[in-house]
Amino acid sequence: MAVRKPAVAGYFYPADPESLRGLLAQLIEDVTPKVSATAIIGPHAGYMYSGRTAGRVYGRVRLPRRFIILCPNHTGMGAPLACWATGLWETPLGPARVDEETARQLMEQCTFLVHDPTAHLREHSLEVHLPFLQYLLDDFVFVPICVGTSRMAQLTALAQAITEVVQSLGEEVLLIASTDMTHYTSAAEAARLDQPAIRSMEQVDGPGLYDVVHRHRLTMCGYLPTTVVLMAARALGATRGMLVDYTHSGMVTGDDASVVSYVGMVIA
Repeated sequence: MAVRKPAVAGYFYPADPESLRGLLAQLIEDVTPKVSATAIIGPHAGYMYSGRTAGRVYGRVRLPRRFIILCPNHTGMGAPLACWATGLWETPLGPARVDEETARQLMEQCTFLVHDPTAHLREHSLEVHLPFLQYLLDDFVFVPICVGTSRMAQLTALAQAITEVVQSLGEEVLLIASTDMTHYTSAAEAARLDQPAIRSMEQVDGPGLYDVVHRHRLTMCGYLPTTVVLMAARALGATRGMLVDYTHSGMVTGDDASVVSYVGMVIA
């Protein structure tokens, strides 16, 4: 059985299970009643920087037992659209099961999407979401997809495949897009640059987000998976994005001159 070992435990989040559970208990904001969502968008920096934003999103939505999680490809390794289609992902909280049947269906529907563990082995941006799900759920399955192509035809094909497969499953699936926002500018400039991207997410406008990022040369590292998730969410009936949280690393470091910004969104 294929087992993906954690790449950033002890670096982006605690490697000790009890320490990790304790931190997650602090980060997750348990809001009731829960919101039904088609998708969520959350950050992937170290928990000390963006964990509060992620926790506010995860604590707000009603979580199903099936997820499709899309992340960017920071390493440049592997296929342009890479799925880890079998086995388990391990974190300090234990194993998380890959949804092998859904992964197979997605790869059949979108021929650009292939099973390629190479893209995932050292990629942190999907891994950091799993402990939130493990803390909140006793059992779940997920499809991990690493998006490393900017070709709109391939992004659209993947969004269409996700839409068709989710509609065929007959049960609730939550789409998750992993992204940080503007990188390494002042907090004030980041807030200015992020506004058009946030508006596109609020409008559930994947092509609009793609255009905004390219037109303004934004440094939103996960705009490609977010574009796919927005397109699929729109096709699945989502009509609006709700901004749950907007923060930046300077709120932790005290340095507002050079920050990375983070957004938490619920798409319903």
